[in-house]
Parts: sequence; structure tokens; C-alpha cells
Amino acid sequence: MVSAPKPGGVPDWLSRLYPFSPASFRTPRGAAMSYLDEGPRGDEAVLMLHGNPTWSFYYRDLVRELSAGVRCIAPDHVGMGLSAKPAGYDYRLASRIADIEALVEGLGLRRVHLVLHDWGGPIGLGLAVRRPGRVGRIVLQNTAAFPGRIPRRIALCRAPLVGEFIVRGLNGFAEPATWMAMASRRLTWDERRGYLHPYGSWANRIGVHRFVRDIPMEPDHPSRAALEEVSAGLPRLSGHRKMILWGGRDFCFDDSYLNRWRGIYPDARVDRLASAGHYVLEDAGADARTRVADFLKQT
Repeated sequence: MVSAPKPGGVPDWLSRLYPFSPASFRTPRGAAMSYLDEGPRGDEAVLMLHGNPTWSFYYRDLVRELSAGVRCIAPDHVGMGLSAKPAGYDYRLASRIADIEALVEGLGLRRVHLVLHDWGGPIGLGLAVRRPGRVGRIVLQNTAAFPGRIPRRIALCRAPLVGEFIVRGLNGFAEPATWMAMASRRLTWDERRGYLHPYGSWANRIGVHRFVRDIPMEPDHPSRAALEEVSAGLPRLSGHRKMILWGGRDFCFDDSYLNRWRGIYPDARVDRLASAGHYVLEDAGADARTRVADFLKQT
């Protein structure tokens, strides 16, 4: 179920950087998902999916740049951003794919072009491998849709008990990301405050923690089968035009992941920005946005 935008849902200080009135969508499991819906209405849109611990704030400047000519949809995954953060939600990859699939259906979108970052990669590609005919161009940014390795600092955040204390009690995932995910510049105070705005308490950090816990490192992890299903379906997208926008100084998704993508999609356009970190759109700024916009405008 889709509802109208709710004016006043964004505080004044945040609206200077995020000048939108998000709408709300009721997911199949009953959670309220906040999303941006900007630009001319129609059944074709650019769908922008964020990762952890970001939210649609990550795409704010790209939305403003593209929405003059094309509909832009940027949801906050359940537990993230301005979406509901229920304790009882099934915070697993399969549910997140189903949420996005339902949003696309609920908005009546015939065709979507995907812009994917971090966890947005396996979620968006999960939609794409199920519905390849509904997907147009694909932009991948520092992400994976196959099993891989993770840094020790992220592995610690997955550990039983201590991981939850670090992530939810100390805000030891979202807060360090505001500087660890950047490489060529520092976030301004307001940008940093914007990224952290949804995660100001133990309760509001549940989605951040559950995303970390959902990294399917173990063969018997509950989300391992869903990830392997997405990975196995990637060849179905071989005919789609793709751009890989890659921050070369990412502490997590390093060039070994980029090389995997090159092997999977050898015909993809690859723009490796050597000085950018994990938050590649944020770190590389106008240069990165222009590259993405030019690629999408070729449709």
C-alpha cells in the first residue's frame, strides 16, 4: 500500500541537504517503508538502493540531478533511514528483495534502471534476476552479490553479544563509517549528522546490526541460500547495459571484488575512481554523479 508524502517528516536542519517529503509504503510483512519519489510520474524510473549503514540520504544529490528528467525512487530499507524499525521484522536478504519487488509492483513501474550500492547490490540484483525483462540499465557501486571475505573489524561487529553491544550500544558501525567510508575528503558536519540522524538510539540501530548479522559468511547461514540464488542468476543479466562505478580506496569492497565483477560482466563499463572510498558517490561528488547521469541518460 502506497501513501502520500507526509510534510514535516524531515527536520528543518536536515531539509537543507535532503529537501524531500518522503512517501510511505506498507511492505508485505506490514512494516512502513519510507521512500523518495521525485520527478515526472510515469511507469519508468531509476531505482536507487542503498546499503548499510546509509539510507536514501546517500542518493540525495543524484536524485536532485536526475529528477528533472526522470522519475527517481529511493527507498530506505526497513530498519534504516526514515523507515520503521520494528523488533519483529525478518531482517533477511530474501525479505528485503521481496520488499523492493513489492514496492516496484505497488508503484506500477513497468521498467526500472538500477543504481546499487553495498547491500543494495544483492537486493537490487535479486529483483533483477527474478524480473530481468523489467530491468534496464544497471549501475554497480562497491558491492557484491556473491560470497566473499570481510575485514576483521566488520567480523567483530557480527560476533554474538559483543557485536550487538558495539553496533547498537556504542554506535560502533554507523558512526565510524562516516570517516572510514571516505578517502579523498571529509564529510561536513551536517553531512555526518545527516547520515547518523536515523540511528540515534539502541532501538533505532536494529537495522544496522541486523544487516551486519545477515552477511552470510557461513555455509549454513540463513541468508546463504538467497545470496547463492542471486549469484547463480547473474548470467541472466549479461545482455543488460552496465556501469561499474568503483571507489579504489574502499576498506571493505576492494579491487578483488571489482575483479570478480569484471569476470562476471566483461562487457560492463568500468569507471574506477582511484581516490574515492566506499561512499563513492559522496567521496567523488559531482564527478561520480555526472558519470552515472550520463550513463543513464543514454537510455
